[in-house]
Amino acid sequence: MDSTAIAHAWLDAFNAGDVDRLVALYAQDCRHTSPKIRALHPETGGQLVGRAALHAWWSDAMRRLPGLRYELTALTAQPDRVVIEYLRHAPEQAPLWVAEVFDVAEGHIVASRVYHG
Repeated sequence: MDSTAIAHAWLDAFNAGDVDRLVALYAQDCRHTSPKIRALHPETGGQLVGRAALHAWWSDAMRRLPGLRYELTALTAQPDRVVIEYLRHAPEQAPLWVAEVFDVAEGHIVASRVYHG
């Protein structure tokens, strides 16, 4: 899968609440960095490593925030990197502008970084 297809598959899996399909897009030893992780789990320094950690993180997010979904507003792709911009919609919260960068190698996300506006 190329980086553009990965980004669309990521959004589709996330919005479907399909954590298994979402995590399968990542390399086994991936790294994911987010201010939300830092806020809820400061001991991590805001970074998760590996598919199991991502699976636990997103499973918890889906339980805590039923109806959480992302609305794509922009996508810029290169073969080894893709940047998506989206509005995060969560129940009883104002929409949040987000940019996320995926580093891609061999058809998987090897690193991702989240930036909130």
